[in-house]
Amino acid sequence: MQDLRSCCLLVVGLSVAVGSGAQIAAARHDIDPRTSTVTVHVKKAGVFRAFGDDHEVRAPIKTGSIDDAPTGVVDLLIDASQMRVLDPGLSDADRHEVQERMLGPEVLEVAKYPEIRFRSTSIDRTADGWRVTGQLTLHGATRPIVVAVTKDRAHYRGTASFKQTDFGITPVSVAGGTVKVKDEVSIDFDIATRSNP
Repeated sequence: MQDLRSCCLLVVGLSVAVGSGAQIAAARHDIDPRTSTVTVHVKKAGVFRAFGDDHEVRAPIKTGSIDDAPTGVVDLLIDASQMRVLDPGLSDADRHEVQERMLGPEVLEVAKYPEIRFRSTSIDRTADGWRVTGQLTLHGATRPIVVAVTKDRAHYRGTASFKQTDFGITPVSVAGGTVKVKDEVSIDFDIATRSNP
């Protein structure tokens, strides 16, 4: 009788463990790159900043996933070589010049560092959503970053900022430094997920 009871408890324990594993797996969602956007904003600075340009850059997501379980993880990979300068106010020639400079050795060095990665280390609930702390790997350097996130159905939206110099990037300047871009860069994102089978 004791053996039968032990066997029943073991079966129940295994059932609970399998059920818990299924719930954890179901909490993971792949990011949909086609319907997700990450936009980088680079502002101008300097004495003659009125003669410079703010820049808006689209950063395409290559792959990623969001696990919204209590101990979940956000993992995001961006193809740096496919980042595109939007800047609708620039001519095609000027936009192309900014694009080449951004991808080249002065800034991102995409030939050497083709990918940008974010992976969360902690996720804390806030009144409006979540405070996601993680590691951002950019230009060969990995630094901590904090992201504010809200959710609307299958969309995760939010903002973050970081300094270029923290990642070994010197902000671009022209005209002897009288026109340059700010060290701090801001990011906003709208990330859509799809449920995994």
